[in-house]
This record gives sequence, structure tokens and C-alpha cells, in this order.
Amino acid sequence: MSNEKARPVIVGVGEILWDLLPHGKQLGGAPANFAYHAAALGAAGTVVSRVGKDDSGGEILARLDLLGLDRQHVSLDPLHPTGTVEVRLGPGGVPDYVIHTGVAWDFLSFTPELSELASQADAVCFGTLGQRSPTSRRTIEKFLAALRPECLRVFDINLRQNYYDRALVHKMLMQSDVLKLNDAELPVVAGMFGILGQESEAVRNLMSRYPLKLVALTHGPAGARLQGIGESSSHPGFPVVGAETADTVGAGDAFTAAVTLGLLRGMPLQQINAIANRLASYVCSQHGAAPPIPAEFREMFSVKQNVGD
Repeated sequence: MSNEKARPVIVGVGEILWDLLPHGKQLGGAPANFAYHAAALGAAGTVVSRVGKDDSGGEILARLDLLGLDRQHVSLDPLHPTGTVEVRLGPGGVPDYVIHTGVAWDFLSFTPELSELASQADAVCFGTLGQRSPTSRRTIEKFLAALRPECLRVFDINLRQNYYDRALVHKMLMQSDVLKLNDAELPVVAGMFGILGQESEAVRNLMSRYPLKLVALTHGPAGARLQGIGESSSHPGFPVVGAETADTVGAGDAFTAAVTLGLLRGMPLQQINAIANRLASYVCSQHGAAPPIPAEFREMFSVKQNVGD
């Protein structure tokens, strides 16, 4: 899974939207958040999505420019509005989502430009929500089919409401190198496929059934487990910077980006896990999914160093 390119091309494909948080709106959508954090860590982060030809869509494009993200593959939809999600924060800043339907990213179409991007990608992250409509599902399937064999395929499952089914999850698992999910999603996936056993056994059984090279299982503030082939790492997590959680929106996407770049860099799982947990903890101390990321995190991927257990 190593890649020596100075700036690997890392793509997030799927939904992009405004998270309507209690303190104001923030750029959201797991693929966009993922691409932002990958870029903040030193990669060439690219977003593949669609926004409405409206004021909200224009604001998203301007925001992507401000963040320094490649947004040439974010298309404009003249018929459907830009996506929005109402985010309600529960205890500990844990979000609950109300996701509006019939929006621009549901109508993401495949183009020759996307085929060209796929041929250049070193890693791509995709989920289930971005495939809730037939149009966007077909586009993501075509994008995955156009990837080079050595491209790292990261399935950040992101089970939301009823926007997934067994057939979709099975198809995506068959095409994935990495599965990222949380401890609430693992029992759902295990139940879908009749996978038995407690957490660690269920993960191993899942890997034996599908061609996965890594499962990244997050436990919120209690850290994460990375299970590879012949290598594993458990990390207890880091306390939130400043000891207070602003919100947890985007923390999982930051974690996924750090894991992806660490794999491309050929880093040991224990080192990847430590960096990913530290980054997720930092994001939890900030409002929104795409806060400014301190340069120290990028430096963790430029030199091999011990960042703590």
C-alpha cells in the first residue's frame, strides 16, 4: 500500500452539502470532509460531487477555493438545489442528521473528465449515502471501475437513516481495500451478512469473507482498532484538546484521511492509529468538519516519528 509520490492524488466522491449546525452552517459531506483533511495532511485532495446553480452552491465553490481544494470536478446542477443537512447535537456534541433529498449531489453524472481523474487517483474514498439515488450510484460505480488496480479503495460506510441496503454494502465491500466503520455500524453490517462473534472476531470474519486489506473500527472518544492482514493496532484515543468537545462533526472523516495517507506512505499501523486518533481529537475541539489544521499534522506524514501510543 505504499506510494512515494510527494503529493498523492486522493479523491473523495459523493455528497457535498451545508451542515446546518446550531451555531451556523458549515461545509459538510463525508467525501468533501475527507478530501479537505487529506489535503491538509499534504495530499492533493480532490472533491467529486455536484451543487445546485444557486447561491448556496456558489458559496460551496467559494469555500472550496478558500480551503485550497481542487473543485474542478464539482459540477453545477441547474435543476436541483444544493444539498443541506440539519445537524442536531446531542450529549457530548454527537450529531444527529436530517438529510434532505432530491438535491444536486443525487444527480452526479459520469464524464470523460471523471474517467481521467480516476486514472490518476492514488486513493479514493466513497460511502453509501452518496449512492442513495440511481444516478449517483451508477456514477460512483463507473468511477470505481475506471481506477487503476493499484489505487487504494476506501469504503467509509457512513450508514445514514435508510439510505443503504445489503446489496449495495456487499457490492462495495467486494471492491474495497479498506473498510472504515464505527462501533455502532459494525453490528449492523455483521447482522446483514450473518457474521458471528464479538467485535474482534466479527472483524476477522468480515475480512475473511471480503478482499479487505484493512478494517478501521472507531470507538468515538475510546479510540480505534486497525486490523490488517498479519498486523493490528489498538489505540485508546486522546483527550480532546482543551478538555471540551465543540462537536464531533468531521472527526471520523479526518481519521479516515489520516489512515489513508498513512497507508500510502507505508507507515506502521500503530503509528497511523496514533496520528489518526490525535487528529480526530483535535477536530472534536473545533467547530465544524473542516477547521484549520495545525502544520504539525502534515509534518507527521513527512518524517517518521513517534507520536505516542
